[in-house]
Amino acid sequence: MRRHRKAKIIATLGPATTAAAEIRALFEAGADLFRLNSSHGAHAEHRARYECIRALEAESGRPIGVLVDLQGPKLRIGRIEGGEVVVKARAAFRLDLDETPGDANRAPLPHPEVFAALAPGQELLIDDGRVRLKVTKAGRDFAETKVVTGGAISDHKGVNLPDAVLPIPALTDKDRRDLEFALTLGADWIGLSFVQRPDDVAEAKKLIAGRAGLMAKLEKPAAVDRLGEIIDLSDAVMVARGDLGVEVPPEDVPSLQKRIVLVCRQAGKPVVVATQMLDSMVHSPTPTRAEASDVAGAVYEGADAVMLSAETAVGDYARESVAMMSRIIERVERDPTYRPILDAVHPAAEATAADAITAAARQVAATIKAAAIVTYTTTGSTTLRAARERPEVPILCLTADVRTARRLAIAWGVHCVQSEDAANVGQMVERAVQVAKSEGMAQPGDRLVITAGVPFGTPGATNLLRIVWIEN
Repeated sequence: MRRHRKAKIIATLGPATTAAAEIRALFEAGADLFRLNSSHGAHAEHRARYECIRALEAESGRPIGVLVDLQGPKLRIGRIEGGEVVVKARAAFRLDLDETPGDANRAPLPHPEVFAALAPGQELLIDDGRVRLKVTKAGRDFAETKVVTGGAISDHKGVNLPDAVLPIPALTDKDRRDLEFALTLGADWIGLSFVQRPDDVAEAKKLIAGRAGLMAKLEKPAAVDRLGEIIDLSDAVMVARGDLGVEVPPEDVPSLQKRIVLVCRQAGKPVVVATQMLDSMVHSPTPTRAEASDVAGAVYEGADAVMLSAETAVGDYARESVAMMSRIIERVERDPTYRPILDAVHPAAEATAADAITAAARQVAATIKAAAIVTYTTTGSTTLRAARERPEVPILCLTADVRTARRLAIAWGVHCVQSEDAANVGQMVERAVQVAKSEGMAQPGDRLVITAGVPFGTPGATNLLRIVWIEN
């Protein structure tokens, strides 16, 4: 089962997509990876879904990636008397550590680390920004604020601090338990929430210890300020527009998305655009035109993958959402303006043999009108270099490691097949031709461009380029 598009689709599993038949329907509609969200559901539920995915993988013969998304720290208001209170604009409002239920004048905020980071002039956002407060005075255990935007505050609503870098780690105790569970389960990607600084990524990577790829979720303005460092440390990046859209003005989100996608493409790191892409399809069989344009915009920018969240986790039209996203991607990639837009941003090759070979493979494939570029890889680095070039032809990845194949399911334009390492150049060519034909990517009379590393099986040693004519 080969996708006839380059950009990939991640579908979140949840109550609406728990049964094996429901997960299979998403895969057949176009999902390339599945996301398990640690913010919701018990470990047993996630394990059952994971086992369904692996059974589906065995049945289809296609490597399927699994992303386990960690919840991250959640800052929340404490209890409110009567469950809810309405605060009015320009009124004074106090936040403190006192556990007494809140009222129209104050509310408990049981997070001393928040008060340690606050200063006059900063903003606090409650309930995804529906209520906005500006700090007038702050101390070790309190903050006096003025209500900028009034509204209802109810029990345990979330709090965002867009102007502050909080002295708290990205990994909570719950996250550490969920991380160990995910790694034991066999997750291919770990989504790290609440990234504020490069140290957050470094800490998580140390715990992961190469057992999965780390995907840094960019949802905090502080992370954007250190974008280059965070991308360098990460294996992939997600533009998490939900929380990011709360903490920065809405008009800033599109340009931040473009900037993040651009920097990731230049670095050769897979980048995912996520949140509210087809949100109306949670309860509607069709998206709005604006949503279709939003998905298309991410594809035109060259994102490796786009993600569905509530649409497939709790939506009434989960399969239809995936099918719609797949159709939008395919339509964009057929657009005559797509290649010129994509090629307008082309990362310069690094001064290495591997980059020189990969850049040449793209150019050669275009010149001779090859059917595909075939990459042999152990760790995935050779194939990610090929994807970074955004070639016009598909990339056929051959790897002996199923974990590498699953992880590369996220990469733009890559079709992975698990295959034994070649022992010599003749076997390399024979196997590439055989798999390209069996996967429907080439036929007699076509040409293939093959990249590999000699000695074979040596990680990161891309130093060979071969052009092959398929005779029969």
